[in-house]
Amino acid sequence: MDLNHESVKRILSKYKFHDVAVEELQKIHLNYPDMKTVAGTYTFTDSSQKDLLKVLGNIPVRYQGHSYNLPIQLWLLDSFPFTPPICFLRPTASMVIREGKHVDAKGRIYLPALHNWDHPKSSVIALLEEMIAKFEEDPPLAMKSTGDGKDLNELHAIVSHLNITEGGNRPDQSVNKVSVIGGGDLGMAAVLSIMAKSFVDKLVLIDIPESSTKGGTMDLEIFSLPKVEVSKDLSASAGSKVVVVTANAWNNEQSFVSVVQTNVDLYGKIIPSLARLSPNAVLLIASQPVEIMTHVAWRQSCLPPTHVIGVGCNLESERLSYIINVAILANSTNKKAWVIGEQSDNKVAVWANVGGDKHQVLVPVSNSTRPLIDRAFEMLKGRGQRSWSVGLSIADITHSILTDQRKTHSITTLAQGWGGIGSEVFLSLPCVLGVNGSTRLAGVSLGTEDDAKLKESVSTLSNLITQLRI
Repeated sequence: MDLNHESVKRILSKYKFHDVAVEELQKIHLNYPDMKTVAGTYTFTDSSQKDLLKVLGNIPVRYQGHSYNLPIQLWLLDSFPFTPPICFLRPTASMVIREGKHVDAKGRIYLPALHNWDHPKSSVIALLEEMIAKFEEDPPLAMKSTGDGKDLNELHAIVSHLNITEGGNRPDQSVNKVSVIGGGDLGMAAVLSIMAKSFVDKLVLIDIPESSTKGGTMDLEIFSLPKVEVSKDLSASAGSKVVVVTANAWNNEQSFVSVVQTNVDLYGKIIPSLARLSPNAVLLIASQPVEIMTHVAWRQSCLPPTHVIGVGCNLESERLSYIINVAILANSTNKKAWVIGEQSDNKVAVWANVGGDKHQVLVPVSNSTRPLIDRAFEMLKGRGQRSWSVGLSIADITHSILTDQRKTHSITTLAQGWGGIGSEVFLSLPCVLGVNGSTRLAGVSLGTEDDAKLKESVSTLSNLITQLRI
């Protein structure tokens, strides 16, 4: 690790906490002498790029009595070490990534130490130790083919065997199974709406005893529906492709933080189990406040952010588009309006070309179209969200995931890195949905008024998250 290399010094000089970053890098070198720091250009999800430092090297793991070296890559943002590294596996051409709880298909690494990063309590050394421990439990790489190579061939054989035999009778992954968690009005509406679309092979409704939203699960058992199972056991959700969480556990506290904390505590009892039972599922959060609860579910589940989404402003987007296209423009427009941001008065609208799928380009509301958007928003006032309307929206989102529609929805997702957002917050943004989860559309530069609303939401949500015990 040569911190005196000219390219490294040039980039390091731009880091906001230069001295602290150098100290942290020196600790990495002391504990992992083979790690090296180099300069590179990181491409964010919105396609923007930035010159950053990255740490490259191998971490040693032991599995079934054998030692293996896993190549990793840590990108250090310019606010490091007060923000966590962005971590990836670096598989060689002969290796394949085993997507799982801690690694997505692109090799990005997700761990509790990253989600709960809090310098100086957090450090890269502690992160690497957790990485080693997790990867010893669940190896993230395997070789493409067996042969005489030494490194991960043996591990691949072990993993292949586990895939066949571990856990006895494994759920059939080809079955379109959906689980709805929470037996209240919204849970019931979601079940009936999903069944009405007739795209599932099995649907499980799980009534949570701790939830305050209880409803007609007994009626579902009395008037049994084909393909629908009612249970009080989370294990019935095992092998789901989509898990919809509608449960809430509100209390009578006066403080809003205390009320939300009750819901967070409920999630702590169910989310880790749901993620363990269906590690490849997409979690779809409908509990309120949806931005906070989606953020909480992501951190508690340790699933990739592409697999933890919320209902967001999908319903508002469909309503707004309907009003604009039918009631106002009579379908003469070639654009679709999306509602983005927080489910509050701060939500804003953006435009996108109709039928563009993942290639849609978002554009801000211009002065000429502002009156149109304002009028449409005015027409939306008073149209509250009933359980059945949110249930229809849940079914719409679930259908796009299970059938790999690659359809765009405005759903709650991790907004960090979108449109200049630096904070780790969840907001409603247009995302393409399919069997592999969500993919955000590229960010857009908003007008002054809309940008101020989004920034206010980011600030409010960031502040609330810091007050919660997750």
